[in-house]
Amino acid sequence: MLAKKLEAQQLSCIRDERVLFGGLNFTLISGQVLLIEGANGAGKTSLLRILTGFRKPDSGELFWDNEAIDNSQSFYQDTAYIGHNNGLKETLTAQENLNYAQALASTTLTIDEALEQVGLNGYEETLVRFMSAGQRRRLALARLLCTHKPLWILDEPFTSLDRASIKLFEQFITTHVMQGGLVIMTSHHDTSLPDTLMQKIHL
Repeated sequence: MLAKKLEAQQLSCIRDERVLFGGLNFTLISGQVLLIEGANGAGKTSLLRILTGFRKPDSGELFWDNEAIDNSQSFYQDTAYIGHNNGLKETLTAQENLNYAQALASTTLTIDEALEQVGLNGYEETLVRFMSAGQRRRLALARLLCTHKPLWILDEPFTSLDRASIKLFEQFITTHVMQGGLVIMTSHHDTSLPDTLMQKIHL
């Protein structure tokens, strides 16, 4: 995986005339995890929406490989996002959801391999609307695994997962960054990710 860099310069976010954060700077390079901490309402999800390009910062700039993301040809192709709602189509099967994801990106694992790794083998033809919350979260993880995206942006990725699934997710995050990927995440859970891979921001 080619080395990548995401840089934030003087980011600020204002909501309902309240400054959630201001003057925020960080640099994230390949092989690193950025953990965003803070109380509910501190602006964690708003920051992730800015980092994904869904929301403009009230001031400041973001750069992907030294190019402003507004002008970047590769930023959105290189980014995978999992928010609170998983981004799955409930009227499609697990396999159809992953087929759709792979049609929009270069691939790594096959769909069968990705489903097996997250413990959903045998659910290929199951409609998402019949899956539990934990199964849906694992299917969203399978989407990460079967598409080639260097930057993962994850909003509370361990929501609805049991301990075994959280441990599995942490293993995939560690593998991703050890292979040159980048991860930005929020989490209310204590993580066992290696400290050597992590930097933290507290909002």
